[in-house]
Amino acid sequence: MANKKDVETIVVIGAGIMGRGIAQVSAVAGFTTVLNDISDDLLAAAQKHIKKDLDKGVEIGKLTPIETEGTLDRLKLERDLERAVASGDLIIEAAPEKIELKLDLFSRLDRLCTADTVFASNTSALSITEMAGATGRPQRFIGMHFFNPVHKMKLVEIIRGLETNDETFLLAQTVSRRMGKETVEVKESPGFVTSRINALIGNEAFFMLQEGIASARDIDKALKLGLNHPMGPFEMIDLVGLDTRLSILMFLHQTLGEKYRPCPLLVKYVKAGRLGKKVGRGVYEY
Repeated sequence: MANKKDVETIVVIGAGIMGRGIAQVSAVAGFTTVLNDISDDLLAAAQKHIKKDLDKGVEIGKLTPIETEGTLDRLKLERDLERAVASGDLIIEAAPEKIELKLDLFSRLDRLCTADTVFASNTSALSITEMAGATGRPQRFIGMHFFNPVHKMKLVEIIRGLETNDETFLLAQTVSRRMGKETVEVKESPGFVTSRINALIGNEAFFMLQEGIASARDIDKALKLGLNHPMGPFEMIDLVGLDTRLSILMFLHQTLGEKYRPCPLLVKYVKAGRLGKKVGRGVYEY
């Protein structure tokens, strides 16, 4: 069956940092947007964060009060998965980076959604082809990798699985551009483009910290001022989450080899519960 030509309703699965960000830019772009999560607390927190970001947009002149009101009207919160996806044209998964969880979710979604609904994963490293294989629609399955914070970052990596068709790619590209994003097309490979390179940078920064070559602040400062990076590697990893970065490195180590072996100091930080900004303490304290 051919893909739908137009996307009217986008369903975002997962109300964490990435999910709420994707839902926000979707609603701002004019799509009816359903944000789904099993946690009432996460949904309430997501709504609060989105409203705060929109209010900030009005304050700095990026949005008008009328646009903000329209965005909030288009955003729906729904705990029940079946009700959430009932009218979805495009489902964007933003669940934790655990392949078993994603495979189970997409298998369930495949049973709940109409045959022409398009599935996308926001994974930053995992296999699009493997996730597509859990469904009966591998041609209508694609990766859409957004970046944190979603409402500020301009890029979406669009990743083709083995069987992703051109219609699905063009749909994802059109949706991304309507959200105000630039896109790059990537053939599936572990870590795609950005995660593969960024994981190396962050891991090497931890090795330098472990070896006492420089302090975390000076390593961050060197990359920002010397290499013109907008954020230092430790600032980035605290924002993304040390557990998330470790999970990506473990996957890349398994699939791409020794150069991605996680630094022991990073492993130690995660075991100590120093997971980054989301818990108030990572490389830095917040």
